[in-house]
Amino acid sequence: MPKVILLFCSMSGNTEEIAEIMEETISKHGLDVLKFQIDIDDVSAADLLDYDAILFGTYTWGDGDIPYEAEDFYDDMADVDLTDKVVALFGSCDSMYPNYGGAIDSFAERFKERGAMTVLYNLKVELTPEQNDIKRCQSFAEEFVKELTVNA
Repeated sequence: MPKVILLFCSMSGNTEEIAEIMEETISKHGLDVLKFQIDIDDVSAADLLDYDAILFGTYTWGDGDIPYEAEDFYDDMADVDLTDKVVALFGSCDSMYPNYGGAIDSFAERFKERGAMTVLYNLKVELTPEQNDIKRCQSFAEEFVKELTVNA
């Protein structure tokens, strides 16, 4: 059974809500998911080495920027070899800005640079998850579980 870590960064609670949907959906498949909020819980980039799979969520600050509270984590990832780790990314975004979900894309690139195998697409939800977004989040989590069985 793969060990899954779910990390997220949330300011308004939108990305946290998405993370909770992911955790609930994945747990229904009997997988243990450990959930951490980057800016609150004691978690570091080096902790990723203890897991087989990573679900990572963040909001985007302004026009594509990584949130302040996630910058150190992002920088610390440069020193971690994530080869063979299965990763999927998600987050809340704001279409008012041209660089929609830029922080999610930046983290996806960093994970790839560090050798991780990013699976699926980057799930981007407009602000607060609405009913159709909740279904998209559940489907995304279901697909992530399938990827774990394929890549196990």
